[in-house]
Amino acid sequence: MAYCRVPPAAGPWLSRMEDSQAKGMSEVVNGSLTTHVLNTAMGLPAAGLALSLALLQEPGPQWMELLQRCTDEDGRCQPLLAPGQAKAGTYKLHFETAAYWQRLGHESLYPFVEVVFTITDPAKKLHIPLLISPYSYTTYRGS
Repeated sequence: MAYCRVPPAAGPWLSRMEDSQAKGMSEVVNGSLTTHVLNTAMGLPAAGLALSLALLQEPGPQWMELLQRCTDEDGRCQPLLAPGQAKAGTYKLHFETAAYWQRLGHESLYPFVEVVFTITDPAKKLHIPLLISPYSYTTYRGS
C-alpha cells in the first residue's frame, strides 16, 4: 500500500472511519496504540498518508505485518491496536512519505519513515506522533 486517496466521502477504508465517528470516536480516545501525522512544511495534518504496523517475530527476526491504514483529514486513523490487543514486544510503524509528498507535488528525501518501538506494558496507552516535511521528520512519545 503506497497510496491513499484523500477521501471525497467514500471508499472502503473510510467506511470504518465513519463508523467509529458515528460511535463518538470513543475508540480513538481509548485505543492502546494510536498515531497522528502532521505536515510541518505546510502546518497541516498529513491527510491520506498510507501506513502499516508490524510486529517483530522471534526467533528470526522477521516482521509480521498486522495492518494497513490511511490517515484521515486530521492526520489520524483508527486505533492501531484497540484495548486488549497490544502485547509486549517490538513494533514498527511504516509511513509511506514519498507517495504522500509526490501527491502534493514535492520531492522527498525519504521514500518512507519507519519508527521502531517497544511496548513493555500493554495496559498503557501509547501514542506515536510523526512530524514530516520533505527533508526531515521527527517523532516522540505522545500522550
